[in-house]
Amino acid sequence: MEYRFLGGSGLEVSTLSFGTMTLGGEGRFAAMGNVQVDEARCLIEICIDAGVNLFDTADIYSLGKSEEVLGQALGTRRKDIVLGTKAFVRLEPGTNKAGLSRRHIIEACEASLRRLGTDYIDLYQAHNFDSLTPLEETLRAFDDLVRSGKVRYIGCSNHSGWHLMKALAISDRLGISRYISQQINYSLLARDAEHELVPVGLDQQVGIMAWSPLQAGLLSGKFRRGGERPSESRLNTLEVPGNVDPESLNRITDALAEIAEKRGVSMAQVALNWVTRKPRVDTVVIGARNERQLRDNLAAATWTLSDAEVERLDEISAIPLPYPRWHQQKFASERNPPAKHVR
Repeated sequence: MEYRFLGGSGLEVSTLSFGTMTLGGEGRFAAMGNVQVDEARCLIEICIDAGVNLFDTADIYSLGKSEEVLGQALGTRRKDIVLGTKAFVRLEPGTNKAGLSRRHIIEACEASLRRLGTDYIDLYQAHNFDSLTPLEETLRAFDDLVRSGKVRYIGCSNHSGWHLMKALAISDRLGISRYISQQINYSLLARDAEHELVPVGLDQQVGIMAWSPLQAGLLSGKFRRGGERPSESRLNTLEVPGNVDPESLNRITDALAEIAEKRGVSMAQVALNWVTRKPRVDTVVIGARNERQLRDNLAAATWTLSDAEVERLDEISAIPLPYPRWHQQKFASERNPPAKHVR
């Protein structure tokens, strides 16, 4: 397993990290998995044995149950790993129960600490952007948690490029903790982040944590051109994330299948490996319903795509450039070269 510094910090994280959305099995998250403590303990040991040191959850996952299961399953291994969780989404009715106000951030952090059974969170993340709360209030609240020792580092998730840049500018102006990471949807079927979020991450040293690198299983090998829909898939009960063009999916899975067959690996491993090769991606968040899925996904860290294979997948999965990116590339490419895979 390779380790990379998360953003511009000194925190080392494994190239693959374990996402715990499958833990708990409560509410709408039951469609993603129903992993309870004993099985979670087994999956955690498999991850740690493979070199995974970052485990990511959120208070909203299974309405808090994911944090509870993760905390119990970690037990004494808590000291050996980097623990990340998130706050933003409403868990209960009432005022001040959602968003990124000072009150909600602090209350959510205390609740997560209790559920996780720990006295500190390594990486505490804003799960979304709150346009109704001043960023100064949000960032000062996060900084207070860092100064108190309850949080070590802070990050964000699902922000726009200007949201992230504004937050970083405010943190720098006030001399307080800044986001070291951004957790974003990034896969062969979701490359929108390359237009703004990846460039901001490169320029400002904000590490990328890529979520849904298999795009909810569409790139796992279960969904093939002309094939029957799999009997076991979260997409049988949940909507497809983002905007997925069926023909693009077919082209990409055809290429994944060809590369996978030549290398003797799974299509999922090829798709995961591609994400690890992209600029500023410091860790790729994988999940699993069971041990078989987990071991196969973890194997993606044991080999590397060639530059030619990465470029082929880049070309097949390319999406149109939005304005002003297309104008910059067409008329000012000499001064605005595209970011290449750097791993």
